[in-house]
Amino acid sequence: MNIDEKKKIVDDLHKRFLRSKLIVLTDYKGLDVEKINDLRRKLLKAGGEFKVVKNSLLGRAANETSAELIKNGFKGPSAVALSYEDPVPLVKVLAEFEKEHKELEIQAGIFDGKVIGLSEIKKLSSLPSRDVLLGQLLSVINGVPTSLVTALSDIPRRLVNLLQAVRDQKEQSA
Repeated sequence: MNIDEKKKIVDDLHKRFLRSKLIVLTDYKGLDVEKINDLRRKLLKAGGEFKVVKNSLLGRAANETSAELIKNGFKGPSAVALSYEDPVPLVKVLAEFEKEHKELEIQAGIFDGKVIGLSEIKKLSSLPSRDVLLGQLLSVINGVPTSLVTALSDIPRRLVNLLQAVRDQKEQSA
């Protein structure tokens, strides 16, 4: 690979690092090409991608991006998974793939400019998707006015019941 090709790869990866919301550093030692391609397809469906690049090129591309925070982890056979949208589906795919294929090892990640460890990545993978969370939020927001209307309608109902009881009591005493 000549210098121009390397510069092109570094520039492209640098732009991807800048654009990504989540970067996950992995060690893929032992995975064959077929399994890596399977992982790539699954990550693509989840709105992300999987890049296998030489560590020296990864290091250069990480300069002046949030990926610079995990630059010291670019050792051995490293690859990065990148998410540009909702990070939860990408992390779920990685966690499932790691369970099925012990050769893949999730090492660290960067989420919103902060380094996250393996435990945080696992917690992120257990979250529901963005759509499910939005649905839950909507039901909570919708529940507040419903509860308010129920509480407000209860006052006149109690008043009517009280008046009915007073009327019944007066009728019985008369």
